[in-house]
Amino acid sequence: MRKQKDEEEKVADLTPMLDVVFIMLIFFIVTATFIKETGIEINRPDTETAEMKKTVSLLVAVSADSSIWIDKKKVDIRNVRPLMEKLHAENPKGGLVIQADSESKVEKVLAIMDSARAIGITKVAIASEQK
Repeated sequence: MRKQKDEEEKVADLTPMLDVVFIMLIFFIVTATFIKETGIEINRPDTETAEMKKTVSLLVAVSADSSIWIDKKKVDIRNVRPLMEKLHAENPKGGLVIQADSESKVEKVLAIMDSARAIGITKVAIASEQK
């Protein structure tokens, strides 16, 4: 009888440890930044002075036919600003990276840059390939 009681006392309660693990998991999920894709393959122009950007919250792609893509959806130029405002509100510390195809029109890229500056995005970059 005494031996069985000793074995019951040695059982470890894992509930507090599981609580801590789940809290840590939730913390990491909430604080993680997710990379959003534009949804289209772009042939970026080559450059020698390219540098890596760490905080990017918005990716906008301009394809060879000058269509605009945000978050894997083709977007009309009139809807770019409201969509960028919504995405920028989710992560206001990040900047904007425009992935413009080397065959795309400059007017579209400038319109995107104007929309970004109008909503207060000051960190604007254009993606390129390093030579």
